[in-house]
Amino acid sequence: MTINIVTIFPEMVEVIKKYGVLAQAIKNGKIKINIFNLRDFTTDKHKTVDDYPFGGGPGMVMKPEPFFRFFEYYFKNFGKPYVILTSPQGETLENNLVKELSKKDDIVIICGRYEGIDERVMRFVDKEISIGDYVLTGGELPAMVITDAISRFVPGVIDEESVKNESFNTGLLDHPHYTRPRKYSGLEVPEVLFSGNHQKIEIWRRKMALKKTIERRPDLFLKKELDDIDKRALIELFKEMRNNA
Repeated sequence: MTINIVTIFPEMVEVIKKYGVLAQAIKNGKIKINIFNLRDFTTDKHKTVDDYPFGGGPGMVMKPEPFFRFFEYYFKNFGKPYVILTSPQGETLENNLVKELSKKDDIVIICGRYEGIDERVMRFVDKEISIGDYVLTGGELPAMVITDAISRFVPGVIDEESVKNESFNTGLLDHPHYTRPRKYSGLEVPEVLFSGNHQKIEIWRRKMALKKTIERRPDLFLKKELDDIDKRALIELFKEMRNNA
């Protein structure tokens, strides 16, 4: 998969390529991330990418010419990509959308700024995406979030079993995790995790995931199709609640 980010602040976005899982995935050839400076597609000496809005009003609008030149260059050299615009007006990023995007071979993410982009650029855009109901100073951080989220579903980037059991991918929030030491600051790791009984451990983990989801995200729980492990975990959870009543 290739992800291309178009921005007027390339140094701000380059950092995503240098650390952690994504850096390793790039090194191993699992994904490719290209950063394009929109100013490279201007023609004036000041490399202007914005101008005052027609009709008046506050702020500036990103000019159409640099975007048209970028896409002319990209189409000619690489073909038609799937184009995303970061925008507070877009579809909210969630797990199913991320999985859908991870199946694309070639993605271009446009980082919006100022009051937005000239509407004529929308002819190239396949989907507008928001990362939440708030406004940021620019689309660089959303572009990085989208890139990171998509990359996790690309085969070989992260262990398949880890992705399978993550929050939202199972329809539940994740269960608690523990590591050494077994006791610390008066707090102990649950005994069941040392039982060696993988079935009991799985039931405990599912029980904790269900409890956390019901408490924090009941909307997710209501959408969840319960399997046999879920049902057994809920029975245990109910028994514990009854005993503690």
